[in-house]
Amino acid sequence: MGAEPFLEKTFTIMGRDFSNAGEISSKVKKILQESGVSARVIRRVTIATYEAEMNVVLYARKGTLTLALTPELLRIRVEDEGEGIADIELAMKEGYSTASEEIREMGFGAGMGLANIKKNSDEFHIASVVGQGTVLDITIRR
Repeated sequence: MGAEPFLEKTFTIMGRDFSNAGEISSKVKKILQESGVSARVIRRVTIATYEAEMNVVLYARKGTLTLALTPELLRIRVEDEGEGIADIELAMKEGYSTASEEIREMGFGAGMGLANIKKNSDEFHIASVVGQGTVLDITIRR
């Protein structure tokens, strides 16, 4: 899958930690800016990491986001310990959401997260086990 990463960093995401929600995607953006990644790629990565981070905050107990940067591409892996996704095909549809009323009242849960991640990825893989959690593998070419 390409060259070995010259930069790899893992961040912990805590579920329901709304006060820090979005911090990791901001840190990823800063790392990429300091690494000389193009603004176009940074925008795509920032959207994908924000959506993935928010999904962990909204739906999981906790998770990790790992960023790996190579000269050719960026790989992002998000693993969570959460409720899992029963129907991935349905969850990928724009507008589909299992968000609670509480989450919707906070302005989240529009059902665009996974669709936005896929749109901003060159490769996107998702695996989920109900009752255990979800793993996202996102690749974006530089």
